[in-house]
Amino acid sequence: MPRTKTYRRQLFKLAAGQYGYVTTADATAIGVPPIELPKLAEHAGLTNIAYGLYRFEDVPHVARDLFAEAVLRVGPDAHLTGDAVLAFHELALVVPRRIRVGTVRRIRTKLPDWIQVVREQLPENDLTIYDGVCSATVARALIDSRTIVMTDRLIEAAHDARQQGLLTGIEVDHVLSFLMDKNIDNN
Repeated sequence: MPRTKTYRRQLFKLAAGQYGYVTTADATAIGVPPIELPKLAEHAGLTNIAYGLYRFEDVPHVARDLFAEAVLRVGPDAHLTGDAVLAFHELALVVPRRIRVGTVRRIRTKLPDWIQVVREQLPENDLTIYDGVCSATVARALIDSRTIVMTDRLIEAAHDARQQGLLTGIEVDHVLSFLMDKNIDNN
């Protein structure tokens, strides 16, 4: 059996759990030489999306693809932040024009206009992974979105997130008290 078939199979298995995306770092981690990715892109249904980022086109597209792609384009320490987290979970009726991605690094790579990089360093307990995408927690996103999303939508989103298992009761209470305190200050 040709090695490219084996490499493709290994990469495809990984990519299937990552919205179809695979990076050169992913390839290295599973023992596939990164030089094989451009070869597969020429002949085996792999598309080069950006430097070091590829997507298998035979993995079906879903609504969360762009969120995963945005984080992968920004880099290994990147995460969804603010209203992008809410949109990822379909909370607060937000549909941002640009996906906000947080990172501690300065990004020199030219990114598409639909990605907005936010330089931030969140505490470890405010970061998590939702469905394979590194993200700020929903609690943190609700609090951080208070300047761009109406308070009543955030309050409703906190309750919806609790019903979906994204927040604990204690987290809901914390978020609501923070939102209500800020709402009082603004009146």
